[in-house]
Amino acid sequence: QVQLVESGGGLVQPGGSLRLSCAASGSIFNINTMGWYRQTPGKQRELVAAISSGGSTNYADSVKGRFTISRDNAKNTVYLRMNNLKPEDTAVYYCKVNLVVATIGGTASNNYWGQGTQVTVSS
Repeated sequence: QVQLVESGGGLVQPGGSLRLSCAASGSIFNINTMGWYRQTPGKQRELVAAISSGGSTNYADSVKGRFTISRDNAKNTVYLRMNNLKPEDTAVYYCKVNLVVATIGGTASNNYWGQGTQVTVSS
């Protein structure tokens, strides 16, 4: 069974930096798109950044120029480097990975979500 474990969240002052990590484990055949989403109470979960298997990236306008998404395929891990953090970045951050898993008799693709990690930006 595929498992996604997130880490790196915490409390940081405005202007500070954090790096989130999300590591996938299990019977993984291949990893397609990986991304980060965030959610605050009363708001819908929104896409923060995504990266394709080919390395193409997409960012929300609110984080463009401050956040960088990257991946380490050898470690089945996606990262989100968050620089110049602002109070409005405060949210629970979730990683989402679309991957192909090895199954009995073949393979199958699906989306998997991490457990979420809290990022709080406050002075």
